[in-house]
Amino acid sequence: MNHTIVREQFEKITKILRNKIVTLVFILFSGNVFAEPDVYWEQSNESEEHVINHDSWQLLLDNYLIVSEDKAIINLFDYKAVTAGDKQILSQYLTRLQGLNPLDFNRAQQKAYWINLYNALTVKLVLDNYPASSIIWIGDTFFAIGPWDDELATINNRTVSLNDIEQTILRPIWKDPRIHYAINCASYGCPNLSAQAFTADNIEQQLNTAAVSFINHPRGVTVSGDDLVLSKIYSWYEEDFGSNENDLIEHLKLFAKPALKQALVKFQQNPEDIDYDYDWRLNQP
Repeated sequence: MNHTIVREQFEKITKILRNKIVTLVFILFSGNVFAEPDVYWEQSNESEEHVINHDSWQLLLDNYLIVSEDKAIINLFDYKAVTAGDKQILSQYLTRLQGLNPLDFNRAQQKAYWINLYNALTVKLVLDNYPASSIIWIGDTFFAIGPWDDELATINNRTVSLNDIEQTILRPIWKDPRIHYAINCASYGCPNLSAQAFTADNIEQQLNTAAVSFINHPRGVTVSGDDLVLSKIYSWYEEDFGSNENDLIEHLKLFAKPALKQALVKFQQNPEDIDYDYDWRLNQP
C-alpha cells in the first residue's frame, strides 16, 4: 500500500473531524449569540465632519489581499509574505486608531472605524501567531475556542476584545445584519475580507456588495436539490436576520441573484430542509 496516500487520507480525515468537533463546541458555547449594547459606545458627535484616515490599512490590503473574481474562490490574505516593515505599519495603524476617541466622530465614521479595527486586529493576530492552520487555535484564554474574548485593544482607557466590538458595539448599536458580511474571522467560511477599507463615504455600497458576494457564493448559500445549506453565521446570529426561517429567507432574497432568489422560495415553506456548515481553515493561499 502506498504510505503517502494513506498518510494524506489520514490527514484529510483528521482535519474534517477536527473541524466538526470545533464547530460543535463553538455552537454549544457561542450559538444564538444575543447582543447587548455597551451604552458607553452609543454616544456620537453627529456635527463632527472630520474623517478617520484608513490609508495604512488600505496599503496592507493592496499589498497582500488576493482578490478573486472566480465564484468558487474567496479573497485570500498572503500572511506569509507580509514584510517586517508592513507589520510595523499595521501596528502603527492600530496604535493610532486606539489613540482616537471614536465618540468624537459621527455615527458613519464610527461604523467604519469599528469594522476596520476588527479586521485589522484579526490580521495582526494571525501574523503574530503565524503559521497557524486556523484562527481557532489562536488565543490566550485556555478554555476558549479562538481569540475572540482576548483583550486586544485599549480605547478611551477601556479594553476591548473582538467579541466586545462585534457583540456589544457593532451588532446592537447599528442593528444592521450586513455587519456580518463586513467583519472577517480569517477563515474560508467567513465573508470576504474586503479589498477596500471601509469609510463613511463607501460603507453603504461596501456592505451591500459584501452581502451580494457572500450570499451568492456556495459557502454562504448552496441549493442542492431539495436541500438548502447555509453558512452557520445564519444559525449563530439568527436573531439578526429576523424571528424565523421565513425572515431569514427574505433577507437572503434581498441580495440573491435571480436564479438563486427563485430557488430560495420553496424553503420558506420547508425550513426543515435547511442545514448549516462552516469552514474554519485559515484564509491563506
